[in-house]
Amino acid sequence: MYRRRDAPQNAPVLIYFHGGGYTGGAKNREARPLLYRLAGQGWVCVSANYRLRPQTTFPGHQIDAKKVIAWVREHAPEYGGDPSGLFVAGSSAGSNLAALCALTANDPVFQPGFESADTSVTAAICLYGYYGHYFGDPPTEPPPPLQPQGYIHSGAPPFLVAHGTKDALATVEGARNFVDQLRRASDSTVVYAELPGGQHAFDVFHSPRFEAVVDGVEAFAAWVLATAQHTPDPTR
Repeated sequence: MYRRRDAPQNAPVLIYFHGGGYTGGAKNREARPLLYRLAGQGWVCVSANYRLRPQTTFPGHQIDAKKVIAWVREHAPEYGGDPSGLFVAGSSAGSNLAALCALTANDPVFQPGFESADTSVTAAICLYGYYGHYFGDPPTEPPPPLQPQGYIHSGAPPFLVAHGTKDALATVEGARNFVDQLRRASDSTVVYAELPGGQHAFDVFHSPRFEAVVDGVEAFAAWVLATAQHTPDPTR
């Protein structure tokens, strides 16, 4: 848990999932500059672990992530957070996880035993993720199952996707395709930041490149929160 020592009240909340190909990684590794920046600005940030292979496989990782979201919605106020502004983020495999969570809000398939819990999120922030295989434009095959691009729909929340052009593990073409599919289907804003020369894991170390990404995340989150505050409640 990352927050200011003065314990802010009614703060927006960020849940972050680490990378590692679902076989490694830990919650104290990537995206430290992002978590420190937002916590310093008054956010409550949660960096969470989830079960890895071979202990579990799909959908076990996603079920764990949904449990994190449900826990944060219930307990964030104890730490000064307001779950009405709940962002989910991740790097690499964590980005895959965050995107899938954002696209499957309240889906009982990923919530066995806690089907009634609210797992919706305000927006998603995805860093150098794998979202499904790129089959060309136009695609020659349907999206593979169990990947975020197979769950895209019009009601998706706002997305910010950042990817490096030299990523050797998750291709930039795959990220571009995911963003294109999102923009075609979603009624929400989709922001895409492409980093010239950027490699995988660009958030592991503090660098000018990642500082620029953090600036973008902060601006995106501020815009999403401001827009949400000025959107009329259709139930009133």
